[in-house]
Amino acid sequence: MMKPSAPPSHDAGAVAPPAQRVLDIEDGLDRIMGDRVLYFKLLRRFQHDHHSTPHQVRSALAAGQYASARLQAHTLKGAAGMVGARAVHTLAAALEAALRAQSSTLELPLEQLELALTELLNAISAVLPAVSAQQAAAPDAVSDPDDPATLALLARLAALLRDGDGAALDVLESSAATLAASLGVGAYQEVAAAAHEFDFDGAWHALTRRRQ
Repeated sequence: MMKPSAPPSHDAGAVAPPAQRVLDIEDGLDRIMGDRVLYFKLLRRFQHDHHSTPHQVRSALAAGQYASARLQAHTLKGAAGMVGARAVHTLAAALEAALRAQSSTLELPLEQLELALTELLNAISAVLPAVSAQQAAAPDAVSDPDDPATLALLARLAALLRDGDGAALDVLESSAATLAASLGVGAYQEVAAAAHEFDFDGAWHALTRRRQ
C-alpha cells in the first residue's frame, strides 16, 4: 500500500538527514513497488511540470486568483509526496493552508517553498545523469487501450476512487507500471499524487479525464 507522508516530527532524534528531506529515493520507490525506470520518469516529469510553480502561484496571487494559487500548491504537494520530496511536500502543504485562509503573510511560506524547490530540482538534476543511458532513453511505453485486462484494471481503480476506498492506493502501487503505460507517466503521476493525498475525488476526476 502506498505510504502516506508522515507528519512533521518535533522529535529532534526523528528528523531525517538533510539529503533525505530533499529527495528520499527509497521512499519514492516504495510507492511504485521499486520500479526504478518508472521512478526516474516520474522525476523527469516532476522537473517538467513543477519547476515554475512558485512563479505560477505569484502570478495567480497578483491577479487575485486564490483558488488557482491554492490548486498549484496542492498539485505540487501531491507530486512532491509521490517522489519522496519531504521538505517540498511539507512546505507546499503549509502554503496551501495559508492560501486557503487567504493569509496576509504569504511571502514567507512562498519564499521557503521556492528555496526548497530549487534545492530539490538541483538534487533531481544530480540524480538523473546517474541513470543508465538505456533507462534515460527508454520511451514511455503505451499499452493497448483496448486490452481487456487493462480496461478491467482501470474500471476497478475508477470504482475504488469514486467510492473513496483506500484500496485504490494498493492498486496504484501494485499496478504502477501497467497504469503508467496505459495512462501515460504524467497522467499516472497526477492520479497517484492526488490519491496519495487522500484526495480520492480529485484522483477520480483526473483518471476519468485522462481516460476520455
